[in-house]
Amino acid sequence: MARRDKIKEALKKEISIIVHDELKDPRLGFVTITDVELTEDLRCAKVFFSVLGREQDYKKTKIALDSALGFIRRLVAQRIKLRFTPEIAFKEDRSSEYSIKIQEILQEIKGLNKPCPSYNEEAGEKPRKEGRGEPKKSNRRHKKE
Repeated sequence: MARRDKIKEALKKEISIIVHDELKDPRLGFVTITDVELTEDLRCAKVFFSVLGREQDYKKTKIALDSALGFIRRLVAQRIKLRFTPEIAFKEDRSSEYSIKIQEILQEIKGLNKPCPSYNEEAGEKPRKEGRGEPKKSNRRHKKE
């Protein structure tokens, strides 16, 4: 694992612990730190979070996290020994909501794709034979020369 990846995982872990255990802001809902993106020089970090709830909960949580930014950065600097503590920016992560929406759509499509009869029984049509209209495959074997 590269140094950058180790720092990224350490930041994710520490920020998650700080948000859950250290912050006592009533505006914080059920917050999950989902990912951290670091720049190449390790000076800036985008911290992605998701919230269980509605749009209002996202807004309140974003405001609470932004107001506690200095406190979080100071604790991260104390816990992770780096030459420079990265500047932190919180971003919303809506991927969980997106995946839930896709699952619902797939379930709806699955419900619509019920097996259809291959012929219309009421009209008295006969079922079509499988493979009709396709060219017949030859059983000949070619000799190798």
